[in-house]
Amino acid sequence: MSAKISTFKNKKAYYQYEFIEKFIAGIVLLGTEIKSIRDGKINFTDSYCVFRNGELWVTGIHIAEYILGTCNNHEARRDRKLLLNRRELNKLQKKVSEKGFTIIPISMILNEKGLAKLEIALARGKKLHDKREDLKAKDSKRDMDRYNKF
Repeated sequence: MSAKISTFKNKKAYYQYEFIEKFIAGIVLLGTEIKSIRDGKINFTDSYCVFRNGELWVTGIHIAEYILGTCNNHEARRDRKLLLNRRELNKLQKKVSEKGFTIIPISMILNEKGLAKLEIALARGKKLHDKREDLKAKDSKRDMDRYNKF
C-alpha cells in the first residue's frame, strides 16, 4: 500500500521573488490543521518567515478550520514554528540580516508517512523589469511548444 504525496504551491512567490537557496523544514501543527491540509484548505497569501528568540516561525499561512472539528479547532492564521537544524538556522539568520533578503514559504508537502514539510526559500524581491522578462520567456516557450506540436 503506497501513500500518495501531496504538494500545495505558493504560485505568487515564483512571480514576485528570485530564489537564492531552498530548504525543507518540518512544521509544528495541531491535529485539526493536518486534517485541513489533507483536504487542501491552505493559502500562502502574504506569508513569510521571521526569527524569534533564535527560532524560525512562519507567519500568515491560512489553514482553514477543520469542518468536523469541535471546540478544540485551531486558529486559521496562527504563527507556526519551523523545525530546522541549528546550522541551517544560523545560515538563514545571517543572510536575512543583510539588506534585501527574506524567507518565504514556497510549498507544503505531505510525504508518504503523512508528515507535513514546508519548503522555504531565501529570496530577494524581483524588480518590475525582471518580472517582464520572465513573462516574455514564458510566452516564447509556450509559442515554441505550440509550433513544435505541429
